[in-house]
Amino acid sequence: MSDNTDSLLIRQLNISRQSKSLISLTELRVKPGEVATIVGPSGSGKSTLLRWVLGEPLHDFNASGELWLGGKRMDKEPIERRQIGLMYQKGDLFPHLTVLQNLLFALPRVGKAEQRQRAEQALQAVGLQHKQTAMPDELSGGEQSRIALIRTLLAEPEAILLDEPFSALDTQLRRHIREWTFAQIKQRNIPAILVTHDAADHGQGPLVELGEPDV
Repeated sequence: MSDNTDSLLIRQLNISRQSKSLISLTELRVKPGEVATIVGPSGSGKSTLLRWVLGEPLHDFNASGELWLGGKRMDKEPIERRQIGLMYQKGDLFPHLTVLQNLLFALPRVGKAEQRQRAEQALQAVGLQHKQTAMPDELSGGEQSRIALIRTLLAEPEAILLDEPFSALDTQLRRHIREWTFAQIKQRNIPAILVTHDAADHGQGPLVELGEPDV
């Protein structure tokens, strides 16, 4: 390992399916506060790469490689020990819970009063304190994106994965939410990986371009 023990580091990652190579990545290092961007067309393996980092089973794929986080090798660790947050394309807020309840669900096991205080402070920080009692289907696309990211960050992950979180937003809102998301990650000084089909989503961190899958 290098001296930069706070980084997220992927080494010698190879993912294949039915003897066909999908991903071959020599090294990707993401420093704290950086957002690495993985760009590629549908079927190129972007989401599969995130699943491997997260620790989800890859039943139809063969994968090998090293994953380091905070100076510790994590690719052999189960998903619950990796402490990696994930934000999906649609945010995946619980539809039957209010905004506040969604946030409380993600918070570490501390006292109820402290949980509520943290959740309310997070909402106030992004100007959504008036949405505490709203249901997810009462929120705009931009509001859902902000709440979903807040919920992911409140869980205090060591790193965060973003699976096409901006693709459902219109162009102007997409740019605004993207910049806000990158600023939140930089402020919290954690490494992040974003996968997208649109190179315009690339931030200031490393860029990896995946090609068409082997057929």
